[in-house]
Amino acid sequence: MLSSYLTMAAILFCIGLYGALTKRNAVIVLMSVELMLNSVNLNLVAFSKYGVVPSLTGQIFSLFTISVAAAEVAVGVAILIALFRSRGSANVDEFNEMRR
Repeated sequence: MLSSYLTMAAILFCIGLYGALTKRNAVIVLMSVELMLNSVNLNLVAFSKYGVVPSLTGQIFSLFTISVAAAEVAVGVAILIALFRSRGSANVDEFNEMRR
């Protein structure tokens, strides 16, 4: 049973990584990062239930990860809205102001 959860999490992580590295729209990149975080949560819960010593530790870490992801979305969307208002585009390639 553990291997099916790990396989599913690996597939979700690969899809999220592909989306984060190849897409140019900032909203799609944020969704891809969330997909990767959710695959990590799936791993944490699976190891918590089917690990060597089953305990609630993985589920507690999963709750912390969900709270960090919610904060990341709030900050990311706020930055994206501010950049969209100033530039008029959600293209990631055009957001190079912080490089200088």
